[in-house]
Amino acid sequence: MPHPAVTPLCAAIALASAGAAFAQSTTQSATDDPAATLDAVIVTGTRAHDRTVLESTAPIDVLSAEDIRKAAALNGELGSALQALLPSFNFPRQSNSGGADHVRAAQLRGLSPDQVLVLVNGKRRHVSALVNTDSKIGKGTTPVDFNAIPVSAVKRIEVLRDGAGAQYGSDAVAGVINIILDDAPEGGALEASFGAHHTDVKPIDRTLTDGQTTFLSGKVGTRLGDDGGFLRVGIEFKNREATNRAGFDQIPFFEEQTPDNLALAGRRNYVLGDGASKDINAWFNSELPLGATSELYLFGTWHQSDTEGANYFRYPDGVANFKSVYPNGYRPISLGENRDAALVGGVRGQWGSWDYDASVDYGRNDFTYRLRNSLNASLGPGSPTRFRTGDYAFQQTVANLDLSRGFGSGDNTHTFAAGVEFRREDYRTHAGDPASYAAGPFTDRPTGSQAGGGLTPQDEADLARDVASAYASLSSQFGEKFSTDIAARYEHYEDFGSQFTGKLAARYEFTPAFALRGAVSNNFRAPSLSQIGFESTSTGYDASGRLTTGRLLSVNNPIAQALGARSLDPETSRNFSLGFTSRIGEHFDLSLDVFRIDIDDRVALSESITGDALEQFVQDRFGVTGVQSASFFVNAADTRTEGAELVTNWRHALAGGELQLTGTYSYAKTELKRIVATPSQLSAIDPDYILFGIEESNTLTDATPRTRGQLSANWNNERWSLLARVSRHGSATRIFDFGGGFTPKQTYGAEWQLDAEAEFRITPQWQVAIGGQNLTDNYPDRSIDDIAYFGNLPYDVLSPIGSNGAYYYARVRYTF
Repeated sequence: MPHPAVTPLCAAIALASAGAAFAQSTTQSATDDPAATLDAVIVTGTRAHDRTVLESTAPIDVLSAEDIRKAAALNGELGSALQALLPSFNFPRQSNSGGADHVRAAQLRGLSPDQVLVLVNGKRRHVSALVNTDSKIGKGTTPVDFNAIPVSAVKRIEVLRDGAGAQYGSDAVAGVINIILDDAPEGGALEASFGAHHTDVKPIDRTLTDGQTTFLSGKVGTRLGDDGGFLRVGIEFKNREATNRAGFDQIPFFEEQTPDNLALAGRRNYVLGDGASKDINAWFNSELPLGATSELYLFGTWHQSDTEGANYFRYPDGVANFKSVYPNGYRPISLGENRDAALVGGVRGQWGSWDYDASVDYGRNDFTYRLRNSLNASLGPGSPTRFRTGDYAFQQTVANLDLSRGFGSGDNTHTFAAGVEFRREDYRTHAGDPASYAAGPFTDRPTGSQAGGGLTPQDEADLARDVASAYASLSSQFGEKFSTDIAARYEHYEDFGSQFTGKLAARYEFTPAFALRGAVSNNFRAPSLSQIGFESTSTGYDASGRLTTGRLLSVNNPIAQALGARSLDPETSRNFSLGFTSRIGEHFDLSLDVFRIDIDDRVALSESITGDALEQFVQDRFGVTGVQSASFFVNAADTRTEGAELVTNWRHALAGGELQLTGTYSYAKTELKRIVATPSQLSAIDPDYILFGIEESNTLTDATPRTRGQLSANWNNERWSLLARVSRHGSATRIFDFGGGFTPKQTYGAEWQLDAEAEFRITPQWQVAIGGQNLTDNYPDRSIDDIAYFGNLPYDVLSPIGSNGAYYYARVRYTF
């Protein structure tokens, strides 16, 4: 039988061949938009100054500002725009998922959110501070918050789909996303859009209109001096109302079957969807010449958001409620206060025959987690109903010095580059309100604020580390046909020691219509400070009135070490890719690349260790009573990801305008090669314990669709811009472990999505547009009864098509 990857790969090759044959019969087209084709000049993935996408030694996507602006119709979200445009990019809208309701994690090539490196103007972007411990995708990570980067600030985005640790440093396992800011020295734009979901919700047989969204943005540029300096500034305001696709409650059997509880049957007591949010984004980008050969540059972003998240309903006659406070029960609402800032300054220019770039990059994220409509039942009816459950802070400072120079002559040219980097990372957490974690006098009631007890003083973390690295690279062109990129990096982590990484990539052009390229590299990712030092505590009373404690422990905690936790090792990977590019005439181009990524020692959160034996063990060893569950981060498994990616473009003049067709396809399959984490140390506590369980295994392998394809058509003339995009999201499998051997499983089928937009230029300055996303109002498969939580959560939260249904919008734009 053929290898599982053969069928999708053959399909991709057949599609590419068919497209090439069709393109050979076409005639000359109008002038191409270089940002939308494989002929755009790139700055990511190579130190050469004149490489194009078509000439790159590794696969690179280039997305223009217009691509991003139109795809970000839903609340101006950069992450959603990238998912719409990049088949290998996944950005699920999680719900009832703790911190993931507030900071959404993204994946590239189906890998972990912390295995992709994000750059802004080529400088490393900081990650968020909030640790997602209740999510599926991105569980245990602190991902980059893509939605903290303003859409209006984007000039273009370059996505390197290849390992690049030797070129850019750790974390670049799946690839690099380089967001390049608008640098227009004059003019500006004002934009306003409004939209809403209008959808038929089958589980409740209703037509709903919700998720009303307002997006406002403005930007302007001005020249500084007479020698090419500029200042570009912008601001955005976003307001999004909540959505809800919950079903009718059937009342869980384990809740008290009292008249007041049963009276809530058939109501929508839960929420499945997006919480309300308000965002303000601001940015600037500037350059100022310093003489004839150098310039000062400064750019930055600022983000503030206030978001809401959903949580499970608490019933009137339940131990988590007092009827005098909530006579009809309650559903806690999580609140996220997210503050994010980045500032980069530097000087670049020429020093003799060398180009230099010296910069300092500072980024900081502060997140405060709150709850309202909640209760600490152990405190009794006098409990507060609003809580601050914790503060999280992460800051990063990076200093860089890069040097490069070109040499050679004629068709044999080379660019040598070298540089050093110093990075400082700081991570801190602070306890919540005492009432958010207090154990009160009502010992028959759960302790801590409902929907997430607060961080306790013993949970507080304060960690920092220094990272230093040096690199060298050589980009070479040997004649007209052969080019190479070679890079090596030495990186030293204060807490993980030293690591060498290297990369070799090459491209050979057999004919102007066909070139072969390939790359091999090794990469690594050091565990984040949060994975090393984050701790949290949940407390409660058991049936006998004893206070019990559940702990998420740092790997450095003595209790965790006694339970078998070990110091985390960095994730190490080996990347291999092979592909070809082709341009046939002036109308058709394509790239097809296959890849394999082997990752060892992937970091994940362990399953919770529970039971009386654990409690007795901790009490005997440490004198700590009541600990009935514990978990910690582990190096869980070795994985192998194999896949293929296809990008095709065809352009032709049509009906007085220009038509461009783009087809893309992505396939990525991840398998477990070896389970690294073993529970042998815990046999005396629980002989049946599994350290790395089926849910986490499923998250790494099958929870994300393996395939995604897209076909888009864009037609433009002087007045009209028409866009249609059809996407196919492949199937995915979800496995849940509810304990007691109950592990329901469901495979969700592939789904199709249709997006379209029509934009009309009233004058050269004024444009109006109407459009929609998911115009067919498609939904993922309904979850089976064992997963739908008694009818309340009818759709899976990880589906790429989402569970909000059709979205319609209108937009007006003024440029000057």
